[in-house]
Amino acid sequence: MKEFEDQFSELQGDMIPICMEYVEDSADKVYVYASCEEDMISSSFFYLINDKYVERRRVNDAWENRKYDVSIKRQSMVLNIINDDVEKIEELCGAYERDMPTEMKLIYHARSGRFKAEYKYDFVHTNDDIKTASDIADE
Repeated sequence: MKEFEDQFSELQGDMIPICMEYVEDSADKVYVYASCEEDMISSSFFYLINDKYVERRRVNDAWENRKYDVSIKRQSMVLNIINDDVEKIEELCGAYERDMPTEMKLIYHARSGRFKAEYKYDFVHTNDDIKTASDIADE
């Protein structure tokens, strides 16, 4: 039983360091959104930096004299790692015959090291006629 929990925690925890690396460990909080519904994985991440909520492509707006590489290539690298971790979580849940969360919201408080996770198990975007996984992540 504990093996599943440990592996699950390790995989979701793996998403945070790559997001922190993206901003050179300068975020106050990291927010990761991941969705997995009907074999479709989607993810997003954003930050609280200097009391400003910023999307990954806008992190340079939080600083006057720092510039991060926010290229599409770099954003995609982080998203690919998050998506790979979600896929591994899906495989883990299958192997242990556990329900796979359809939605994961992860919040990491960099100063305190606190980590919070919220999960949903019902379809979020699949049953919505208008909203896509990206729309839900943006919300």
